Amino acid sequence: MLFENDRLIRYFRRINIPKMPIPLFNSIASWLLKKRYHQIELFLKYPEEVQEEVLHQLLEIAEDTEIGRTYDFESISNYETFRERVPIRSYEEIEPLIERTRRGEQNVFWPTSIKWFAKSSGTTNAKSKFIPVSAEALEDCHYKSGKDLLCLYLNNNENSQLFTGKSLRLGGSKELYQDNGSFFGDLSAILIDNMPLWAEFSSTPSSKVSLMSEWESKLKAIIKESTQENVTSLVGVPSWMLVLLNNVIETTGKDHLFQVWENLEVYFHGGVSFNPYKEQYKNLLPRNSFKYYEIYNASEGFFAIQDRNNEDDLLLMLDYGIFYEFIPMNVYGTAEQTAIPLWEVEIGKNYAIVITTNSGLWRYKIGDTIRFTSTNPYRIKVTGRTKHHINVFGEELIIENAEEALKSVCKKTGSEIKDYTAGPIFMLGKEKGAHEWIIEFRKPPEELDYFIEVFDNTLKSLNSDYEAKRYNNITLKMPKVHVARQNLFYDWLKQNDKLGGQHKIPRLSNKREYVEELLQMNGQYQ
Repeated sequence: MLFENDRLIRYFRRINIPKMPIPLFNSIASWLLKKRYHQIELFLKYPEEVQEEVLHQLLEIAEDTEIGRTYDFESISNYETFRERVPIRSYEEIEPLIERTRRGEQNVFWPTSIKWFAKSSGTTNAKSKFIPVSAEALEDCHYKSGKDLLCLYLNNNENSQLFTGKSLRLGGSKELYQDNGSFFGDLSAILIDNMPLWAEFSSTPSSKVSLMSEWESKLKAIIKESTQENVTSLVGVPSWMLVLLNNVIETTGKDHLFQVWENLEVYFHGGVSFNPYKEQYKNLLPRNSFKYYEIYNASEGFFAIQDRNNEDDLLLMLDYGIFYEFIPMNVYGTAEQTAIPLWEVEIGKNYAIVITTNSGLWRYKIGDTIRFTSTNPYRIKVTGRTKHHINVFGEELIIENAEEALKSVCKKTGSEIKDYTAGPIFMLGKEKGAHEWIIEFRKPPEELDYFIEVFDNTLKSLNSDYEAKRYNNITLKMPKVHVARQNLFYDWLKQNDKLGGQHKIPRLSNKREYVEELLQMNGQYQ
């Protein structure tokens, strides 16, 4: 294993690492990580074979579990049999099995003991999800992906000095709670609590600060600790990281972040689309050489990593103990719904992801949608959520459309967006429907009507279904846009006890509940 050389890190600690020549540590760490690239090349060259091997290993490991006996895993010898025999499931359908494991019962869906559960931070359901996290998933998926992220970055940037300093990480702000012999909390809290020495050594703030439960106190503590360190990289969700970095600027009185950390070279980000925040980051980090690397992970696993400089698609990682299937979105949720394996996907089509994992999730719908930009190698773009879209009138508006349109209109109008959400205005009597948007601007447009016009036209150009419904206002009227007061979305998250690194604003919804709540807080319903 790449960092079975954790012994090396322990040795560094014993000899008092601050006195050890930093260039030496940088060189050793870089060399160890680059060794992994040869393994990555294997699944790049043989993707189908690697994925089939993953499936067979998972079936073999779990054949004596309750699930394994129910579907007779022992007799499954190929993918076709697996697909025919094992049903596709949602969280609601497997929740009873998860609850039994949370109460201490084992060998239900995975043979090794599961005591960690990642509490989902989604905003679509008030009810929380508890995703099982096995020791295998921690080691062979989540931590392995962290090494691979660094490996791919270093492979593309030979002169990197990443390990001459520390990585500023921003994770979730919930504590871990013990419940019936099991533990649950944000995935980031679980990862930090079980973090290997090599990762702990190279990160700031301390685990104690990272696991603080109260967000606003935690923010101050992070700033206090991290501004004393030589930070060379940033890791976190763009929306929350932006809050932190703006507070760093305010606290230090500096003009930009290189005046705080002169050796900053890369920001590793994921969780939400980076598009609405890109220009704001460029203002905070005004150096052309600064790099941005995107990742795609969730409570259920780590899936993809940006593997090239200055590109926005992600390499699907195929040897993390996850077997992938994909449901074409044009048949998703219909009687014709069928899942296909990796080797049958097509470039440009929108798919819902189905995963089978080394935490005992079997043909599980994670709720995300992606499209492939390449099949040699397999690269993807995240396009949204199966539930996070607006399709009340047949317009099939997905997050990818919204993000691209907002990015374009901001560029044309010189505006900057901080946060947004949208929902439908339903038809009443002879009244046509519409989409209602609430947008919090960091820099508002000079003319809101022009902003709306450009936005509407851009959506038409990106989405033919939307264009058809907007034609002559047949079904949809012009979008309705409200300018949110400052910190509206922050206050909404605070009110709903959702402050912290993993929580996200619901962008698009087929319901009006988020729009109604936010409009109320915005002072528009008195």
